[in-house]
Amino acid sequence: MAAGLKSFKPLFSLQNHIRLSNRVTFSTSQTLQNQDDNPEWRTKPTLMTSSEAFTETLVANGTKNIFGIVGSAFMDSLDIFPAAGIRFVSVQHEQNAVHMADGYARVTNKPGVCIAQNGPGITNFVTGVAAAFWAHSPVVVITPETGSLGQGLGGFQEMNQLPTFSEITKYQAHVCSPKRMAEFTNRCFHYAMMERGPVQLNIPRDHFYGDVTAKIPAPMAIERSAGGPEAIAQAASLLASAKNPVIISGGGVVMADGVDQVVKLAESLQVPVCSTYLHNDSFPSDHPLWMGSLGYMGSKAAMNTISKADVVLALGTRLGPFGALPQYGFDYWPKNAKIIQVDINGRKLGLTNDINVGILGDAKLTSEALTSIFEANAPACVGTAGARLAEANQEKEAWEAELTSLSVTPAGQDVMEPREALRELEKAMPADAMVSTDIGNICSVSNSYLRFTKPGSFFAAMAFGNCGYAFPAAMGAKMGAPERPAIAYVGDGAWGMSLNEVLTCVREDIPAIAVVFNNGQWGAEKKNQVDFYNNRFQGTNLANPSFAELSKTMGAEGIKVTKPEEVGAALKTLIASGRPGVLEIMVSKTLADPFRRDALSKPVRHLEKYKSYV
Repeated sequence: MAAGLKSFKPLFSLQNHIRLSNRVTFSTSQTLQNQDDNPEWRTKPTLMTSSEAFTETLVANGTKNIFGIVGSAFMDSLDIFPAAGIRFVSVQHEQNAVHMADGYARVTNKPGVCIAQNGPGITNFVTGVAAAFWAHSPVVVITPETGSLGQGLGGFQEMNQLPTFSEITKYQAHVCSPKRMAEFTNRCFHYAMMERGPVQLNIPRDHFYGDVTAKIPAPMAIERSAGGPEAIAQAASLLASAKNPVIISGGGVVMADGVDQVVKLAESLQVPVCSTYLHNDSFPSDHPLWMGSLGYMGSKAAMNTISKADVVLALGTRLGPFGALPQYGFDYWPKNAKIIQVDINGRKLGLTNDINVGILGDAKLTSEALTSIFEANAPACVGTAGARLAEANQEKEAWEAELTSLSVTPAGQDVMEPREALRELEKAMPADAMVSTDIGNICSVSNSYLRFTKPGSFFAAMAFGNCGYAFPAAMGAKMGAPERPAIAYVGDGAWGMSLNEVLTCVREDIPAIAVVFNNGQWGAEKKNQVDFYNNRFQGTNLANPSFAELSKTMGAEGIKVTKPEEVGAALKTLIASGRPGVLEIMVSKTLADPFRRDALSKPVRHLEKYKSYV
């Protein structure tokens, strides 16, 4: 049965109360308001310390929050963060600090910032940085390191930090002198946004000290383009003559703030639109041309529709291979279709698919350019819109009916089916909610149920696929958009990697909510043991406490539900509480299809002692 909320008595004595975005929050740090937006050092070289140059460059680039764990290596700057109007959010694990900065960046479309102690604090960053790299999130990763005069001597917490991040960052800066602190710090912010990804700012800890004369300019904006005129003309020609074109809207559309422009383009062409895998917010789900998401456990309607396309316009996507693998026993990618790919990163054009036209451009601006062409000269496909869109609508209706039939718990079964839990969450989800999902069996099945009408609403672990991403990402998103509900979907296995951040939520008053699916197993891997290893379960069965009770022990809210009719009400209750909390949903051990059937093969054993293990 659902357990109601109880009155809360604070477990912590919190000294500082600050006001951010017109709402009271609690924090381990304090910030001052009424900062000077145009100090003299914006235009005039000014005497300051290296720590001041570093901090003022953060301010110049709009930094309001920094996620991390306190460390002596950067304490001279940390000391003046409050006077600079920067809130330091103290977390429980450095990996989660990066995920929080990632979530913050993805909802605000501004750089997220994280920092930690040199050595072990920085190595804990690695997984989070890799996740941000594959999500194209502009995260500034600040890595203080051992002092410049002690490098190479094997001192305390020493390691060579630059090689560690060399393959998972867009840019790395090493502050070789305090005099270049402002320069390198500013460049990191610039490249994080320009190249869409994490950057590393590596600072020997002694370089936070000393006097410098620095000018700290405001950020530089780089204008983007729609792409080359010839490429746009070729794309327009292909689309104008297409009989059954389909648009794919990707994460680059959201990053470019271009969803409205893609809607107008789709309307000018009268073509259906599919979202790329885990970018369910790249086209509004209440629009008649919306087909749903491709990829693992996505929309059959989207897959059936794109399989018939003769021209595919792929906007803001690298066309990642994992997002187009066969699903439901159906290899749906249209092998004979002509492909137009639009991406801001030229290295992604034609990388995973043979394409007919590659446009190096901003998805928003490219959409505007193509719309202008088709508003002046309607393409041939407009004339057949009635029949084409009627067929697409039939696909949607058929898939919705099938999904509804799948989303039930059999009569007489005591334990709720995961799909019914997901359906109940979908029905109760506020229209303005932000949802993050972890990797795993149930969380990935949610791809069919997560529908959004506004961009900047869905944050997943993306191609890196690490467990423990969803909850800290939701926390960062909540700090970036405090007026919107922030909800994380997490499996019970992955929850063990991030439940410690409930303490951060309580301490810092971040009212993020974790929906934890408790089925006592590592589901995605267990499915492989079912399919390939004759139900020999090694390391996949779990014995869990009550996560709702554990949440309450840590000072947050917690509700445990066992019946479908309890799910929606519990979610609404937690959101209305305005406090962090855990919704623990007890579900069956039913498992969905594996992520990919080509990843494993039936075991072969040659040694006699292992021959029964087939």
